[in-house]
Amino acid sequence: MNQPFRLDGKTALVTGGASGIGEQTSRALTKSGANVIIVDIDRSKAEALSAQLPGSSVLIFDITDEAAAKTALSALPGLDILINNAGIGLVGGVEETEADDFDRIYRVNVRGLYLVTKFAMPHLRASKGSIVNIGSVAGLVGVKKRFAYCATKGAVVAMTRQLAVDYPTEVRVNCICPGTVDTPFVEGYLEKYHKHEKDKVRAELNQRQPVGRLGKPEEIAWMAVYLSSDEAAFVHGSVVSIDGGWTAA
Repeated sequence: MNQPFRLDGKTALVTGGASGIGEQTSRALTKSGANVIIVDIDRSKAEALSAQLPGSSVLIFDITDEAAAKTALSALPGLDILINNAGIGLVGGVEETEADDFDRIYRVNVRGLYLVTKFAMPHLRASKGSIVNIGSVAGLVGVKKRFAYCATKGAVVAMTRQLAVDYPTEVRVNCICPGTVDTPFVEGYLEKYHKHEKDKVRAELNQRQPVGRLGKPEEIAWMAVYLSSDEAAFVHGSVVSIDGGWTAA
């Protein structure tokens, strides 16, 4: 019996592909046979990861820059899988959120996803490919002190469903909504906002998921592999939660 969820001969592009969920997704796609294009703004991290992944390559550009995104993506010889993973966070309620910060998180989490998808779409239509957007439970439920972040991840969910309607037979589009995952993203949050109480807040983050722990990046990565595979051919326009029971509670 052939191994399921193989991606041999496929080319996959992962934004924010050099760290956290993106890194593990790049690794999982490679293990499944894909040739991975690691998109990141951190060249040293991207190149260090690529050196470990046979068949991979690195593409350095700012996903919020329209000209850069168009140039980089239009030059690709082809593409089968797009993982829109790049994103940033922001802590604060509506009254605490500065306009410049609101605009910045929208540029990365929403505009960046839009631009990469726009310029990758001709390749994906040609290959009848797949898009996996990395959303968040914050796009499904309200999270305290995450006004702007919830807004952007809600947009990711909405864009996923809209794309599935516009491309019902040409390109499959799905979204993964993780709970809190143990990544450098979380460590950066703890360092910035809770430097003197990291252990306490980390314990609270663990307990936010009913299973009592943070998610692992590879747990998200392998769902991305499945959604990109032929075995998921009937999965289209879906929003899949991987959140330790958070949104079920």
